[in-house]
Amino acid sequence: MKRTFIAATAAGALLFAAAASAQQLRLSHQWSNQDVRHKVAQIVADEVAAADVGLEIRIFGSKSLFAPREQYTPLSRGQLDMTVLPLSYAGGQQPAYNLTLMPGLVKNHDHAARMNDSPFMEAIEAKMAEDDVMVLVHGYLAGGFAGTEECITAPEDVEGKQMRAAGKAFEQMLAGAGASIASMASSEIYTAMQTGVLDAANTSSSSFVSYRIYEQVACYTPAGDVALWFMYQPLLMNKTTFEGLGEEQQEALLAASEKAEAYYLDEAKKQDANSVEVYRDAGVEIARMTQEEFDAWRAIAQETSYKAFVEEVENGQELLDMALAVE
Repeated sequence: MKRTFIAATAAGALLFAAAASAQQLRLSHQWSNQDVRHKVAQIVADEVAAADVGLEIRIFGSKSLFAPREQYTPLSRGQLDMTVLPLSYAGGQQPAYNLTLMPGLVKNHDHAARMNDSPFMEAIEAKMAEDDVMVLVHGYLAGGFAGTEECITAPEDVEGKQMRAAGKAFEQMLAGAGASIASMASSEIYTAMQTGVLDAANTSSSSFVSYRIYEQVACYTPAGDVALWFMYQPLLMNKTTFEGLGEEQQEALLAASEKAEAYYLDEAKKQDANSVEVYRDAGVEIARMTQEEFDAWRAIAQETSYKAFVEEVENGQELLDMALAVE
C-alpha cells in the first residue's frame, strides 16, 4: 500500500509538473463569451489544448485585461500575446489599417474572403510585421442601415437626416450625401432614436440585434448580396512570440486557426441572416440595397472617404487601388 501511495504521489507530481511547464499565452478581447469573436478565440484555444503540445491559451474577454482600443500597442511590444480586435482601432499607429473599415471596398462575405487572400491583405500584413504583429485568423463582419421612419438604401435617402455611422470613413461618405452626423457608440443608438436625436444609423448586424434597435425603427437594410459596411476583425499574435514556439506548437496553432477561420466566415453570414429574421419578426420592413445603389454610394465615397485616405496616408493611392482590384 505504501509503495502504491508513493507511486501515485509521484505520478501526480509528474502531471502537475507537466501542466506547470506548459507555456501559457494570454489572449485579450472586448466581447462577451456569447460573441462570435470570442468563439473564434475559444476554438483556437481548445484545438491547441487538444493537440497536447505543451501550449495553453488563456482568454481574457469583456475588456478584463486591456481596454478595447488599447490592445494593439501591448501586442506589438510583446506585453500581450494575442488579441481579436477591429484592425481599424490601430489606425492611429498604422493609417493604412483604416482601409479595413472603408465604405464599399468589400461587397459581401465571399468577396471579403477573397480580400483576405489577396495582394492587398499581403500589404496590410507587411505593415503589421513592422510592428511585430501577424495574423492567425482573418475575418470580416458586416453591417447595414436602419431608419426610424424610412428605408435607407440609396444616397438620396440620407439627405437631411441625423445619422450615426460606424467609423470616420462612413461619416465622411454620409456627410457627402447630405446627412448630419452624430458620433456615438453603438450602445447609445437605441436611446438616441427613442429621444429623436437620430433618424437613422449604421452599425454591425450583431449590434443591430443585441442592442434591440428593432424596437425603434421602421425599416432595416441588412447586409446581403451587396453591403457597404464591412469591418476587418482578425485574431492577431505577436510575431516574435509565435516564432519563439516549438515547431509542433506552431503547427498546432496554425491548424487551429485554419479551423477557426472557416467557422468565422460561416458564422458571419449567419449573423446577417439572423438579423433579418429578428427584424422581420418584430414587424420591421426589410429593404435591400441594389447594385446600382451600391455603385452610387461608392461614387460618393470616392470623392469623400477615399480621397481623404489618399491625401492623408503615404502610398494611400497604391493601397486603395490594390483593394479595389480584388474582384
